[in-house]
Amino acid sequence: MTWEPFVYTNPGKKAPEPEPEPIVSDDPLDLRWSWVEIDKRAIDHNVRQFKQLIGPRVRLLAVVKADGYGHGAVECARLALIAGASWLAVATAYEGIELRDAGITDPILILSEPPASAIPAVLEHNLIPTVYTVDFALALGEQAAMQGRVADYHLAVNTGMNRIGVWYTEVADFLRTISFHSGIKLQGTFTHFATADEPDERAFRLQLRRFNEALSLIRMAGEDPGIVHCANSAAAMRYKEAHFDMVRLGICMYGLAPSPYLRGKMDLRPAMSVHARITAVNDVPMGEGVSYGLHYQSPGGVKICTIPIGYADGLSRQLSGHMKVIYNCGAYSQVGNICMDQCMFEVDCRASRGGVAQEPEVGDEVIIIGSQGEFNARLDDMADAMGTINYELACRFGMRMPRLYV
Repeated sequence: MTWEPFVYTNPGKKAPEPEPEPIVSDDPLDLRWSWVEIDKRAIDHNVRQFKQLIGPRVRLLAVVKADGYGHGAVECARLALIAGASWLAVATAYEGIELRDAGITDPILILSEPPASAIPAVLEHNLIPTVYTVDFALALGEQAAMQGRVADYHLAVNTGMNRIGVWYTEVADFLRTISFHSGIKLQGTFTHFATADEPDERAFRLQLRRFNEALSLIRMAGEDPGIVHCANSAAAMRYKEAHFDMVRLGICMYGLAPSPYLRGKMDLRPAMSVHARITAVNDVPMGEGVSYGLHYQSPGGVKICTIPIGYADGLSRQLSGHMKVIYNCGAYSQVGNICMDQCMFEVDCRASRGGVAQEPEVGDEVIIIGSQGEFNARLDDMADAMGTINYELACRFGMRMPRLYV
């Protein structure tokens, strides 16, 4: 015999309705209707293009600093390694630690000399620092020796960009000053070109000649320069004589040309697109203004659509009234000042496409960077309009919007 629990009911009183369970989503696209999409196949394609260009004997280093130029450092590092890169590069020790914490074990070069206070973390996470001052080199050697190990480093040579590095005629003296220390080992030597992406080759040729002179001085001093590298994306594209032992693939890995001069020179596929959904649609009467300053006045017969992306997301306020977005396979003008978190665009409901008037609705998708149908909105075009470079804008768009890898 089994006992059923007794439940008291009052037939004259209606039982209360159960409380609905709250809907909780951990999908970031449910939390805010603006996002960045990264095309994984584009990254793979671009890396393989450069692997084919440089050949099997030259190493490929993938530069994933600045959170992979806004594309996501960890994910892009993994994609690059699968596609044929064997080295990674970052700008700071912190960026290198992020890759190590994600389980990446491949060589990671820090492209500038970190502060001496970062040496314990550099050693702990097996990062390879750039060196160009005696004090840092000796401090690195001391701390490595205390752990019973030898720390590899790469020597930065200043060949004329005058940003970092040992002046090219002084490299032998520099190495004599530090090479006695058993705690450090020169693993590589590099420089960076200031004008490899420009039509005028004279400054590039001067830097390359100086770099070769520096390598000769190192070898004459009895030192092995190790892995020699100097070619950034532009130099790798244009100058085979600059490939040496390794090339550093930066902006082109993400499908963007290093400069307007080099657009279309290789089959590159942009990996980043930027999307949003309409959050509000308003009929704004003729003469009424829109956004801060009310500099735009409605001509009447238009709908003003709001999307949740603004200058805090990388969409510069400079572009206010000077850009278009793509909606429903058409290009539409952004209007009014771009706000911190939102901006607006205009849909003329008097016009039609294919005989059908546009009726935008909340939730409809809009493309800020990308393509749809015959229309393209490019980072390059946006950069040109602002008088800046695509690097800067790619980094900006990766700041706070969720990223979706497709």
